[in-house]
Amino acid sequence: MSVVSYKCPSCGAGIAFDSEKQKFACEYCLSEFTEAEMSSQTQPEDISEEHHITDAENEEFCDGLLSYSCSSCGAEVFADKDTASDICPYCHNPVICEGRLSGQLKPHKIIPFAFDKAEAERRFLAFAKKKWFVPKGFFAPDQVDKIRGIYYPFWLTDADITASGSAKAENVRTWKVGKHMYTETSHFNLFRKGDIHFEDVATGAYEGDDKDMLEGILPFPSDALVDFSMPYLSGFLSKKRNVEKDDVFENVKSRITDYSTTMLKNTMNGYTVVRHVGTNVHLNKLHWDYTLLPIWILTYHKGKKTYTYALNGHTGKVYGEIPISGKKLWILFAIVTVAVAALFTTIGLLP
Repeated sequence: MSVVSYKCPSCGAGIAFDSEKQKFACEYCLSEFTEAEMSSQTQPEDISEEHHITDAENEEFCDGLLSYSCSSCGAEVFADKDTASDICPYCHNPVICEGRLSGQLKPHKIIPFAFDKAEAERRFLAFAKKKWFVPKGFFAPDQVDKIRGIYYPFWLTDADITASGSAKAENVRTWKVGKHMYTETSHFNLFRKGDIHFEDVATGAYEGDDKDMLEGILPFPSDALVDFSMPYLSGFLSKKRNVEKDDVFENVKSRITDYSTTMLKNTMNGYTVVRHVGTNVHLNKLHWDYTLLPIWILTYHKGKKTYTYALNGHTGKVYGEIPISGKKLWILFAIVTVAVAALFTTIGLLP
């Protein structure tokens, strides 16, 4: 497996993508470069989606644990089969396992990180400090420092469909003449049909982490998508997909059907009662983009449970279950108990 470590064209030091500047910045000579300038420095093998990878390539992708040599310090580093980029734990230079992102496993699109680790830490603390019963250790500097930027794989689906829906509707009218009350009920058979275009329906393409977490930080804005370029991975961990589009096809179709049903229902207004009968969706065209999306991840271990905190690396949307401090809960319980007892004593309900 080939490993790419991008170097600063000015001084030769390891260089990584700066999400705040949206450029590649060298921390040694302070030079800055655009994605185009970095791509011209090292050109990974460019293989179209239609290329069929060989059995040897497939075997490489499927090995449980692989090793690579860091091109900066020469150390042997191990990575699991789904890691596509990382940081060398010895010299801390960013490295990219180039072979894992070629052929059919090469992404089409990517959304670069929009803010750096320091800003992610600030947002994490701002989120956590709003929670009253978070354990003290959750705010410790060494805990917050564990936050990592990870590119996770998603399938983005564009769809052109023809949707039709039917329903039974009623209009009820009542009026009074003298002492008599009259009711008139009109019945209608409703039918709606139209062409609908869906853009960038996102579905996780990685099985191994919390599915709710990956879906919880959605959506990402479509206008932030750019063509995939290897240098964007420099300085971040990234995962390659292990879920194919055939595996998520039924899920995507079901969601498109649900969205279409809602849209058709919204056109059936002006009736007292509408009883939906069914929706039929015909898929005219589907387009799939294998895409890497930026997520800041932090894990926290309390007892036997692991809590995962995720932050959308572009919008800043937060997802995660915050741990509860039993000690803080007991303190609150004691305070409330004393306060209630004092109140009851004051009003004479307790001796």
